Amino acid sequence: RKLERLGERMFPDIDLMSLRESRKKLPEFFEGLGYTCDRAVMAIFGLNRHIYYGSEIPMIDVFFDKLRMCHEIDFRDRIRVDYPTVSLADLLLGKMQIVKINLKDVKDTVVLLREHGVGENDNETVNSKYIAKLLSTDWGFYYTVTTNLKEIKERLPTLKALNKEDISDVGAKIDKLLEAIEKEPKSIGWRMRARIGAKKKWYEEVEEVVR
Repeated sequence: RKLERLGERMFPDIDLMSLRESRKKLPEFFEGLGYTCDRAVMAIFGLNRHIYYGSEIPMIDVFFDKLRMCHEIDFRDRIRVDYPTVSLADLLLGKMQIVKINLKDVKDTVVLLREHGVGENDNETVNSKYIAKLLSTDWGFYYTVTTNLKEIKERLPTLKALNKEDISDVGAKIDKLLEAIEKEPKSIGWRMRARIGAKKKWYEEVEEVVR
């Protein structure tokens, strides 16, 4: 509750992760709750994604096994790390994989980092060891995440809701994350891709789903 000063958020949608083995059960489950399944999305993306429309939460976006957006995050071995949400590290990566982050993404990241520590486990902690290991084999993902973290740190003083303690705390946690990421030994594939850098597109374009 430290950052209620950032203002209340409206939630027009919610993202959920599930295992692909459960996907056939979901239409009946959500329809029983009063939601309508987007059959067109199911026909195109059914193995990877479902969308349901309702009233209390206007849209529920369900991803199976992996979050495939600008970058791919594999949840198959991570989905039970925390409950009822995915782990804090995966929540952070879900924000940081967005190539063009907006103010909402910045605020969400600031709140997450202000409310939780950074360490080497998933116990109410942002697992820097897991993040660093994951990014050490994928230069493109590394580049997006580190670029976003640096941008957020630069923007901290512009967020009027933050006081000096907030700015110092979040900035220090970003530095700790960046240090862990940089110290992690990189794979041969990472080093080869780094030579090309941003001259070649390093991310996937995200196809917007319009109702």
